[in-house]
Amino acid sequence: MPNLALELGKQTANIGVTSVYGEQQDVDGIRLIPVALSWSGFGAGEDGDGSTGGGGGGYAIPVGAYVRKGDDLRFEPNLVSLVAVAIPFVWVVGRALSRVIRALKK
Repeated sequence: MPNLALELGKQTANIGVTSVYGEQQDVDGIRLIPVALSWSGFGAGEDGDGSTGGGGGGYAIPVGAYVRKGDDLRFEPNLVSLVAVAIPFVWVVGRALSRVIRALKK
């Protein structure tokens, strides 16, 4: 019986860059390359009887696009998504700083 974890690994080997940068789109002479923040996880297992099981999942947040117009290349962020990503980050940093400051006061 094949090792399920190895099979999942082979099938998901190309997830990296292809899930973060999308296909180039040409619209009225302007080239767009969408960019996303993504993560995924997979798991598999077998019991002593030879039964196997596995599963996985992932999530992607569109953060913007690279826009090329002539010789000009720039990144245009998706502000709504960036705010949604930044809020938990700011909360964690603020919480960590408050604990560090509290520890230094003692």
